[in-house]
Amino acid sequence: MSISELAKNVAPSPTLGITAKAKQMKAEGIDVISFGAGEPDFDTPENIKQAAASSLMAGFTKYTPTSGIDELKAAIAKKLADDNGLHYEKSQIVVSIGAKHSLYNAVMAVVDPGDEVLIPAPYWVTYPEQVKMARGVPVIVQTDESTGFTASADIIAKYVTPKTKMLILNSPSNPTGGVYIRRQLQEIAALAVEKDFIVLSDEIYEKIIYDGLEHVSIASLGAEIKARTITVNGFSKSYSMTGWRLGYAAAEPDIAAAMSRIQDHSTSNPTSFAQKGAVEALTGPQNAVVEMVAEFDRRRRVIVRRLNEIPGITCANPGGAFYVFPNVSGLFGRSYDGKTITDSDSLADYLLEKARVAVVPGSGFGASNYIRLSYAAGLETIEKGLDRIAEAVSELA
Repeated sequence: MSISELAKNVAPSPTLGITAKAKQMKAEGIDVISFGAGEPDFDTPENIKQAAASSLMAGFTKYTPTSGIDELKAAIAKKLADDNGLHYEKSQIVVSIGAKHSLYNAVMAVVDPGDEVLIPAPYWVTYPEQVKMARGVPVIVQTDESTGFTASADIIAKYVTPKTKMLILNSPSNPTGGVYIRRQLQEIAALAVEKDFIVLSDEIYEKIIYDGLEHVSIASLGAEIKARTITVNGFSKSYSMTGWRLGYAAAEPDIAAAMSRIQDHSTSNPTSFAQKGAVEALTGPQNAVVEMVAEFDRRRRVIVRRLNEIPGITCANPGGAFYVFPNVSGLFGRSYDGKTITDSDSLADYLLEKARVAVVPGSGFGASNYIRLSYAAGLETIEKGLDRIAEAVSELA
């Protein structure tokens, strides 16, 4: 039996693959420390769980409208207005099964075969694959550490062609933690208006930001860019609701309607009682979010310091999210047991085999000189994992 060419051309997720491998090793009794998962290690706040449980017990278990219940859409609209200066009608909001699903619906609603989609690298592994699934063409915009892994309008402009349909922005970024500042976004917005392309703005890590940096939604920078922007956010990261699978998008009415139609024929509505929990997440106390971000910041400082103490590794300080993206090219060419470290993949293999530490190679993010480590783990686990990495690196010849 044959499978479609589309399925053949979609690459598996390296982040999910590494996480699954580490979990399997743990299940086999192997003491593995995983820095792979993009998942907060905190429990979902109690008030959110209680809201969902209460609605479940009250019988709120049936189909809802495909694009979400009005109560949740109203809460999202208020959040976007209060936090981001964005004003949308409820009809312009589509609630989906996670922010990843929202991104997929957006790409499917906008991208035609042959359309080019600009993706700054390092990028989240899913962006190019979703573009390919729409039979679009991913165009990788290269960035580096000198700009905090963010792409200026001048850099982006070099990749724009008459076929450019969309730019995908992610701030704060997975995998780098890079944050786009207001001036950068103003210049990118001007370019998008001038060249008439859409911006898909992935803001899922919006609340996980450090050092007094400001999160700016590009759609808030004027009516013209708002008309060209699809803003995506969700509940997984900020509220530690990964398994709840709830995200949302806000866009112009024609795009929102198209996304909803696509969802009609793929998944239908998000889980009914989970939506009630999401209402509580947005409208209830926010102290759990503040406490979680403070703890992430504490871990960030430790993991950056410890990585920079390892010879051959350098690590920039991320401005947001809960990942570090250290440069490990200083280890390339070194060897163990007759094998040579040639790239981030071989280093990740070595760390898993020798140190029993799981990291994600940067190749999947379009940056093979780097590895990604998530610090969504307790400080004790982080310290233990870094001890193992340091020891394993010291044994390279």
